[in-house]
Amino acid sequence: MALVFLHHVVGDLTLGKPELVQFSDAEPVEVAVRAIGDSAEGAITVWRAPCPDSAAVPRPPPSAERFVGMLNSLDVVLFLARAGVHDQEKAMRTPVSELITPNRDLLKEVDPATRLIDALDMMKQGVRRLLVRKSVMWRGFSKRFSVLYNGKWLKNTQSLSVGGASNSDRPSSSILHENKYCCLSREDVVRFLIGCLGALAPLPLSSISSLGAINSNYSFIDAFSPTLEAILKIPHNPCAIAVVETNSDGTHNIIGDISAYKMWKCDYWAAAWAMANLSAGQFVLGADDYGTAPHSVPDFSINSPPENSVAGASLRRQKFSSRSMGFSSSQLNQMPFGRLRNMSRGRSAPLTCKPTSSLAAVMAQMLSYRATHVWVIDADAATEVDTLVGIVTFTEILIAVTHYPAS
Repeated sequence: MALVFLHHVVGDLTLGKPELVQFSDAEPVEVAVRAIGDSAEGAITVWRAPCPDSAAVPRPPPSAERFVGMLNSLDVVLFLARAGVHDQEKAMRTPVSELITPNRDLLKEVDPATRLIDALDMMKQGVRRLLVRKSVMWRGFSKRFSVLYNGKWLKNTQSLSVGGASNSDRPSSSILHENKYCCLSREDVVRFLIGCLGALAPLPLSSISSLGAINSNYSFIDAFSPTLEAILKIPHNPCAIAVVETNSDGTHNIIGDISAYKMWKCDYWAAAWAMANLSAGQFVLGADDYGTAPHSVPDFSINSPPENSVAGASLRRQKFSSRSMGFSSSQLNQMPFGRLRNMSRGRSAPLTCKPTSSLAAVMAQMLSYRATHVWVIDADAATEVDTLVGIVTFTEILIAVTHYPAS
C-alpha cells in the first residue's frame, strides 16, 4: 500500500475548504434550488432544524445526529415534475423535509487526526461526506495534521508541543471552541490523490480494465421508455442512469444519461416538464423548439436575472427550448429513433472513456467536468460501434488505489 495513505490524515484535506453552511430541512424548495446551484459539488447536505427551546443558540454546531440526508438537482426536478407546472407557487414553498430521503449513513463525523486510509474505507462503504472540525490549529508540524512526525507516531496531537514549542504556540481555548466544520467529499479525496500520483506509481498509468475499476452492473433504460420511469430506476450511488438503444445481440449503445451532475445548473421547470412528458431519449437529446414541446412553460433558471423572481430565479413564461435544459437542439420530431447515438453531441453527450484509459486520465476527466461518473464504452472493430460495457465512479477509483499496492 502506498505510504501516502499512512502519512496523511483527514485534516490534510481540510486546508482551503470553506466552512460548512448548514442547510435546514425547514427551508423551502426555492431556497434549495439556489443553494444547489451555488454549491461547488452539485449537492447540499441537509440538517435538522434546531428545536424551538434551543433558540438561544443561534448556530448550533453540526453533528451526525442532526444530519438528515443529501439533496441534489435531480431530486428537485423529480419533485417539480410530480407537482406539475400549475402548482408552481405551492411547490416552491414546500419544505425540503417533504422531498428529501433521509439517509444518515451518507455522512460520518471524524476527527482531523483520522488516517486517510481509514477515511477511504468509510467512503468505500457508502459514506459520501466526512464532517471534520476545522478549529484546531496545528503548529510546528512538517505536514499539518499529520500523525507522523520525524517517523514517530504522535500519541496526543492536541497537547503535543513539537520541536520544543512553547505553550504560546498551542491553539488557544477560544480557537478550539469556534466550532468551525467542513465537509469532505469523495471528489476532495480524489483531487488530493491526483496531486500524489508519483507516490501511487505505477497505478495511475495502469488501465482501468487491468485494475478492475469498471463496474459492469450499471443502470440503464431504453430510449423509448418514459423519463419518469427512468428516474425511479436511478440508484443512489451513483445518481445516474444510462439511456440506451438495444442492439439485436443484447448489447447497448449509450445515447446519453440522466444524472444529478448533468442537471446541476439546468432550467428546473423546463426539465421538470420534459421529465413528465417526454421519453428518455427525447429528454437526454433535447426536444426542438417547435415540435412536441408546449407553447410555453415556466422558465425557472437559476442563472436568469431577477424578474418577478423567487429567490433570484426568473418565473416569466417562455417558449420551451431544449437549450434551457442544458441540452443541444435536435431533430427528434423529424426522424424516428434509430442511430440516436450519432445525434448525441455537445452538452448532451455522455462522458465516456475506454477500457484502456488510464486511471489517472479517468480521475482527471471526472474532476475537470465535476462529474460523479464516467461511462465506459468499447469499440467493435467490425461494426465501428461503441458498446456500453460499464461505469467508473469514485467508489471504483478508491477501491483501485487502495486494493492494488504501489511500487
